[in-house]
Amino acid sequence: METITITTPSKTYPVFVGAGAHSEIGPYIKEAFPALTVMMIITDETVSKLYLSDLQKSLSEFNVKTYIVPSGEKAKTFEVYYEVLSFALENKLDRKSIVLALGGGAVGDLSGFAAATYMRGIPFIQVPTTILAHDSAVGGKVAVNHPLGKNMIGAFHQPAAVFYDLNFLKSLPIHEKRSGFAEVIKHGLIHDEHFYLWLIEHIDSLEVIGEEYLHHALASGIEIKNYFVSHDEKEAGIRAYLNFGHTLGHAIEAEMGYGNSTHGECVLIGMVFALGLSEKYANLSFEMEPFKAWLTKLGYKIEVPSDLSLNKLIERMKQDKKSVGQKIKFVLLHRIGEPALYEISDEELMKELELFQKGREHI
Repeated sequence: METITITTPSKTYPVFVGAGAHSEIGPYIKEAFPALTVMMIITDETVSKLYLSDLQKSLSEFNVKTYIVPSGEKAKTFEVYYEVLSFALENKLDRKSIVLALGGGAVGDLSGFAAATYMRGIPFIQVPTTILAHDSAVGGKVAVNHPLGKNMIGAFHQPAAVFYDLNFLKSLPIHEKRSGFAEVIKHGLIHDEHFYLWLIEHIDSLEVIGEEYLHHALASGIEIKNYFVSHDEKEAGIRAYLNFGHTLGHAIEAEMGYGNSTHGECVLIGMVFALGLSEKYANLSFEMEPFKAWLTKLGYKIEVPSDLSLNKLIERMKQDKKSVGQKIKFVLLHRIGEPALYEISDEELMKELELFQKGREHI
């Protein structure tokens, strides 16, 4: 079991990474929350069938209430958020209660936002069950979606702890592995060239990833996330660099309809596009073709779907949280590990997107 300490201005907390990590939740809660009244587990329809029973057994000595939400982004709606709060009130959660999020990024986002706003804030614990959640479970960004934008209604609310049980990742379908691993690749590109090269050298398939390699990749990604969060908890500066690939990625995800493609696979397309922009606007020297060949080998699509409207994508990007005054900003790279924010005009962006959608290099 590896313990990574996340340090932010508002809170310091542990992330436990390893096979069987969920068995440590009970002892941790006894020590950290001796006056605990009610624990509310929030999980989804898919995860509940796989891991809820085991978790409940390990927490049998506590007063546990469980609420099951829809799987995926369908959990992050106003309606589900309201239902979660109603359940908490009906079951008499108070300020000595905690919320435990068992699931992927959507469950973590919803649970964290519910905890952040219930009685003006109660603690919550993240128990991620996806590779993608190695990114979303750490850092305290919690939210629900609005039809006009992803994660637009949210807060900063750091978890009390994260228990990342690698055994919970064994049931992931391949599209979820690709989704999560895209964020691992992102962490290497924006911060650590050595780690990025390690990924290229050691990961040649996502169908089966050795536990040692998976542990190293996820722990490294969490350490990189910690670097940005510890220096900029509220995304006033460098934490925005964690959105590399997300400007276009979020727009694609929204236009396709939440749940019709995974978050990470959309972000991966956004990263390829941002790398092309980086070569033109930020003087990045990058071996693009070997990178794209590696991504294709791992099963990724690397172009904007041909049926999406580029005008609608641009309008979506104007709603991105980095945008100011409808000016679209991208995280680009001067070199691997050296990101920066760049503003791209609508006209230039349309030209680049037209070429990119056709699978051609940037102009």
